[in-house]
Amino acid sequence: MGRSPSRLDLDGLRMHYVDEGSGPPVLLLHGEPTSSFLWRNIIPPLVAAGYRAVAPDLIGFGRSDKPEDIGWYSYDRHVASVEQLVDGLGLHGLTLVVHDWGGPIGFRFAVEHEDLVDRLVILDTGIGGGRPPSDAWLRFRDVVRRAGDAIDPARLVEAGTVGGLTDDARAAYAEPFPTPESKAGVLAFPELVPAEPDHPNTAPMNHVRDALRSWTKPTLVVWGASDTALPPTLAYAFAELIPGAGEPVVLEGAGHFLQEDRPDELAAVILRFLA
Repeated sequence: MGRSPSRLDLDGLRMHYVDEGSGPPVLLLHGEPTSSFLWRNIIPPLVAAGYRAVAPDLIGFGRSDKPEDIGWYSYDRHVASVEQLVDGLGLHGLTLVVHDWGGPIGFRFAVEHEDLVDRLVILDTGIGGGRPPSDAWLRFRDVVRRAGDAIDPARLVEAGTVGGLTDDARAAYAEPFPTPESKAGVLAFPELVPAEPDHPNTAPMNHVRDALRSWTKPTLVVWGASDTALPPTLAYAFAELIPGAGEPVVLEGAGHFLQEDRPDELAAVILRFLA
């Protein structure tokens, strides 16, 4: 049973989401600067195995509405939009799969709505504040700042892969951002990372990180071995932080966007965990 694609009205903004299959729900949250397109090779195996895959485009990305004011974007607003999506679709018993900025957003949703989330799958992300994730991440933030609204989101994705992108994938990642004004969300996300102690998101993200110390529900950590911005040492830090997490799975030949470099292996690892 396919229900894709769909839109949900959130306080006057439309959130686009993919909703495929039936069965236990798997909510897939993307990050910077991607969309539900990131999960295109993960969703079919989930559906074939009897799961319902729901993958939103966060506000400012993909086919969702894109507020042009960078000041609109905030940690609170992104979390609230996911809350509204889950409520609107009546989702519960969730497996929550998070990548990049989907991590801080999804982790906060999970610890604040523990009754709705049964499992976590953590892919190349971070949580907590007060210091930068890595020197490479600081260089990435500088690249985005220097480029401004001339930034090429597809090049950002390709730079985070080992194998590069096909022409079709490159075009698909670029298509949602046809004008300088449409890229406000892309420019906002790096600035929302609390890389400094006095950043307004430092305390909220540290609170979420502390809450994860008592997360005992089943948790899978999967990482790209060649992720330079968020290196695999963070995978082992998550395994130590979260009591429900097992030994991380590190995929060779995969960068930050392991969904692009090793989609078949990633889908297989997730399905084994769900089984």
